[in-house]
Amino acid sequence: MFVFCIESSHARGMGHLYRSLTLADALVRMGEDVHFLINAHEPSLQILKSRGHAHATVDLAPEAGGWETEAVRRLRASAWINDRLDTTAAHVGRVKAMGLPVVTFDDRGSGAAQSDLNVAALVFDPEEVARLQGVRVLTGVDHLVLNPAIARFRRARAQLGSVLVTLGGADTYGATVKVVRLLQDQPWQVTVVLGPAFAHHEALAEVMPRHFEVRHGVASMAEEMARHDLAVTGGGMTPFEANAAGLPCLVVANELFEIPVGQTLERMGGCRFAGHHAAINASVFRLPLDIAGMSTRAMASVGLDGVQRVATAVRELVRP
Repeated sequence: MFVFCIESSHARGMGHLYRSLTLADALVRMGEDVHFLINAHEPSLQILKSRGHAHATVDLAPEAGGWETEAVRRLRASAWINDRLDTTAAHVGRVKAMGLPVVTFDDRGSGAAQSDLNVAALVFDPEEVARLQGVRVLTGVDHLVLNPAIARFRRARAQLGSVLVTLGGADTYGATVKVVRLLQDQPWQVTVVLGPAFAHHEALAEVMPRHFEVRHGVASMAEEMARHDLAVTGGGMTPFEANAAGLPCLVVANELFEIPVGQTLERMGGCRFAGHHAAINASVFRLPLDIAGMSTRAMASVGLDGVQRVATAVRELVRP
């Protein structure tokens, strides 16, 4: 049993959940059983239920530690996968004491050093990469856990007519409101997708033009992306998913650690970086875009084999 321990909320965002679902699906295809342990967040619980994954809620506050031992025994776990950014040495130590290998993602906490595998595909700053800890550390775009279903919708774009705005499952800081304001006078067809934990409806209603389309909780983001020529995204997994499908992006960093991600994506050629949400560079939304060139460079830069590489590395911790 591969146990996923996830934090997902309006404050944390929902990217950890979506990434773990993609990895879990890959492990299931390899014949493994999975179980999710997650904080009490109703939109996330509904997604797990709809996807048919066994799950239970746990208190992830550091002072609530101690529940891990009982969970390992009850679930007969063979491996533990953390996807909630920084972990503590105390938490990882309790899991390791039960004889389990531990996997973690983008972890710079004290628990990373004890983890058997630290998958840090979103860490690009060379100094940050050098400081990453773990028995084995995987970095770079080759280890991005992207949905393989994207392959069905992969196509080159030639010109700009339709824009997708998708700032995450939660959009903690209301970046969607700021982006919509910047797009109000542009001549493009605009679709705004709101995630299940979006909480800025009143502020968005005040700036939303009547001709913009608003969609809530789309069933397949890969399918939705296929309808558009440009996406405005945060600096997490979404722009990489979009680029893998040939969809260029304007990237707005929702968190400070997403700034180097946005800068890296711009250097890769499939995106323009518009800065941090607190000080968006409005000129990026007015400059002409080489959509065809960006689309070609995007597909050349981001592949879809990362999930299989990571799933294999995780599985090898249990079945060498």
